[in-house]
Amino acid sequence: MDMLMQNFIIIALLILNIFGFILVSLDKYKAKNKLWRIPERSFFILSILGGSIGVYVGLFLFKHKTRHWYFMVIIPLIILAQIVFIYYLANK
Repeated sequence: MDMLMQNFIIIALLILNIFGFILVSLDKYKAKNKLWRIPERSFFILSILGGSIGVYVGLFLFKHKTRHWYFMVIIPLIILAQIVFIYYLANK
């Protein structure tokens, strides 16, 4: 993989993780103020696309959805799968 593609992937992942973090904070704000909420599947889709670390950090930092077992199990599994995938690509 050439350097330009690596830089593109890194920037895309940074943007996805920042967006995931912001999405969690926005949903926490909406929950506190009894506003329309962000669907839970949005967090999982964003995590699968590469924003899993941002979502996971946001969950703990904002103490949001940490009582939902599926967030506390599935998001780390997505992170683990992404690490394995990256390892596989790096050693291919």
